[in-house]
Amino acid sequence: MEPHRFAESALGFTRSPLGIIALFIVLVYGFASLVVGLGSNLAERVVPLIYFMVGFPVLVFFGFLWLVARHHNKLYGPADFEDEENFLRAQVATAASLAAASIKHPGDEADAGESQVNTIVETLSMMPRGRMEPWRQRLLWVDDHPENNIFERRAFAAQGIEVVLARSTDEALRLLESRRYAVIISDMGRREGPREGYALLERLRARGDTTPFLIYAGSNRLEHKQEAHRRGAQGSTNRVEELFRLVMEALCRDRDVPGPRPC
Repeated sequence: MEPHRFAESALGFTRSPLGIIALFIVLVYGFASLVVGLGSNLAERVVPLIYFMVGFPVLVFFGFLWLVARHHNKLYGPADFEDEENFLRAQVATAASLAAASIKHPGDEADAGESQVNTIVETLSMMPRGRMEPWRQRLLWVDDHPENNIFERRAFAAQGIEVVLARSTDEALRLLESRRYAVIISDMGRREGPREGYALLERLRARGDTTPFLIYAGSNRLEHKQEAHRRGAQGSTNRVEELFRLVMEALCRDRDVPGPRPC
């Protein structure tokens, strides 16, 4: 390959983490080849070099397996998507909405700042990419005061997730009869009762509905999280970044097949 064509190809690879990994591997083997081809008096040192050239691909293979299993969402850059501008716009809009929603809790100043920003960025990296079934991009939000979660709903909408509102348990059950949802988010106290979130959860589980169920209420106490899990919910929180993370985990999980599914 001509040098300028190689340079153009290399520049294209630098636009994504996977490309950078590929360039690094090529660079290492390139230097190894130069040493073998141009080096002199290598008879005493050829054995370590052979071990390296044989063992390096094995290390790269297992390292790549670890990345795919643990951090597969970080292996892609904006250039891997059909429209980089739309990708960046969606990420910025989501981050802004999550940040605005997190300000609602005045007692959280101690957890604000860099750690909160890092949590939001980490949560965004979990967003499923590629084509999904329509119901996997739709969630049901049950709250008799939807004006309290405007920014949260904007964050999901910016990621292409449809949010359907229900103001009561009966309305939520009617909506669930006609359409399938990837996740259900519910507040706790409503006009029907102070623990109506659990009432809805019990009615859903009683009729065999296993849709992931999240409580988004005013408490983040450990005992409330534990009670929610005992009753069959997948999580309970009052933190927007935790809610977003739980929703992303639910979107990446196939209810019909045990274990996580690739996003």
